[in-house]
Amino acid sequence: MHEQVPTSIPPGGPKTKKPLDIVVKFALAVFAGSFALIWGGMYLSRPDRSIPPYTVGAQSGHVVTTDVPRGTTDEEIESLVRRFRKVGHQTHDFARMKIYPTTPGDPSGPYSQILIYVFDDHGWTDPEVLEKYVAGDEAVVKGYERSMRGYYRLRDQDEEGGLGPILKTGQVSSDTRILFKGRVTDPLPVEAESGRGKPISPF
Repeated sequence: MHEQVPTSIPPGGPKTKKPLDIVVKFALAVFAGSFALIWGGMYLSRPDRSIPPYTVGAQSGHVVTTDVPRGTTDEEIESLVRRFRKVGHQTHDFARMKIYPTTPGDPSGPYSQILIYVFDDHGWTDPEVLEKYVAGDEAVVKGYERSMRGYYRLRDQDEEGGLGPILKTGQVSSDTRILFKGRVTDPLPVEAESGRGKPISPF
């Protein structure tokens, strides 16, 4: 008979985990940092939901046309007009509203006069159409004013905003509802927050 050789049994106990390689640790840190950076950027750059989305279509002197999507309600346009008012009161810096200086070189400031039209039809915000309107083209003026959804006007310290058209003569039509009229030095009224979402704009 062959003599059996006892088999050695390894001692029991928890296995020692191999530490993560420094390269793996670095890669995980980079991944986590990139994710946090992307998420933070998306949060900070998300659209301001307290006003409707809009684009600036054209500028001619101190006249500016803006375009909101079709179907934008009067309430939403009112919130945009009131935002223009807030800028006029607090900073006078309409560059943050994507508008180039309307009175460059003016001692009173780059936005001492501004007239903003709000449309929900992109065709009326075309630069060529605006030039025809400013020039008084009779084939354009009537339809242009009929299609206007709102406006904001600032002349030095005097301001006015409303829903509906403001005529080329500076008068408002019978279809226009004036939202406010006064001076930018007057205190702004305290308004309730819109239910459309919390604003993230500095204004």
